[in-house]
Amino acid sequence: MSRNGKCPFDPPPELYAHQEQGPLAKVRIWDGSTPWLVTRYADQRALLADPRVSADVARPGYPSPAPIPKGGSAISFILMDDPEHARLRRMVTAPFAIRRVEAMRPTVQKIVDDLIDDMLAGPRPVDLVEAFALPVPSLVICALLGVPYTDHDFFQANSKIIIKRDARPEDRQAALGRLVGYLDQLVGTKMTEPGDDLLSRLAARVGSGELSRMDAAQMGVLLLIAGHETTANMIALGTLALLEHPDQLTRLRAADDRALVSGAVEELLRYLHITHNGRRRVALEDIELDGQVIRAGDGIVFPNDIGNRDPEAFPHPDTLDIGRDARHHIAFGFGVHQCLGQSLARMELQVVYGTLYRRIPTLALAAPLEEIPFKHDGSVYGVHELPVTW
Repeated sequence: MSRNGKCPFDPPPELYAHQEQGPLAKVRIWDGSTPWLVTRYADQRALLADPRVSADVARPGYPSPAPIPKGGSAISFILMDDPEHARLRRMVTAPFAIRRVEAMRPTVQKIVDDLIDDMLAGPRPVDLVEAFALPVPSLVICALLGVPYTDHDFFQANSKIIIKRDARPEDRQAALGRLVGYLDQLVGTKMTEPGDDLLSRLAARVGSGELSRMDAAQMGVLLLIAGHETTANMIALGTLALLEHPDQLTRLRAADDRALVSGAVEELLRYLHITHNGRRRVALEDIELDGQVIRAGDGIVFPNDIGNRDPEAFPHPDTLDIGRDARHHIAFGFGVHQCLGQSLARMELQVVYGTLYRRIPTLALAAPLEEIPFKHDGSVYGVHELPVTW
């Protein structure tokens, strides 16, 4: 396949060009500022782990992907630096530990099987996004957090506004405010009526004075959005990619090997690109890279989609090969800000990719690829709908 970026699973052609021309380039963003664009895998990993690089959205020079409303607050700890980042992150780490996540596998398996049962018993064609891809991670993250799934329409509608690329700042802030208010009420309830869930643990920390109620609500919003939007889009987009690569789908469907399924998950995470804003940072000190200097105060953008397509790190990077060892991809970032929920996402995708195509072996698109509506309007990439039949 030529590296032209025309395939809906590929990065834009401009990113291919920047990667081929050199590791660093100045680019202009919406506010007229010119941060550095880092396109090569090794450089992205090195800088994302460099303590001279800050994730603090409040620092001058930070290349925000959209206007930040005055008085608006960051969504919890992901846009902070240590030690505050580490302090808050530690409060929510335990449920995402590998052992805890593995204990949830039977529950996730039942969710997946039940949703497939419902699909098989219903009409055809069906929208896989609505019937399967969105409910799976939504049910899982609601159970983990202690959020009533009956409210999923409310939080999904507001999360879509927050991640919509062209949403007005005031609309995005209003949606965030509604979600924070909703989670704040839940935290308040769990302070007096705790359960066995993450929000109850955060509520206990509020009660002990370790955490403000607002911080607890914002952390809940972050986990709620991140826990269902990215994984839902990965389920649908991964399914579409496999349907468009029938040789790889056949290999996966025939696999009776959990290691191959796990490998397929890693390769799909590498090959596809769900987050479209790139990771954003700002330099705290001068940093020399390949004969150029990133000055203190300069913004830096790391598009992980092109980093994961670097031929120096992944031979034949534009080929989907579920047999390759792709575990060193940077779909979840790198360094201290690496995605907290990556173990949960991996487990959910392993269950989905290891079950859906085996149970529905004749799964097929019910519309031509060119009629599939892709999400070019948001910071989380995927498809709005995926009509399938069998």
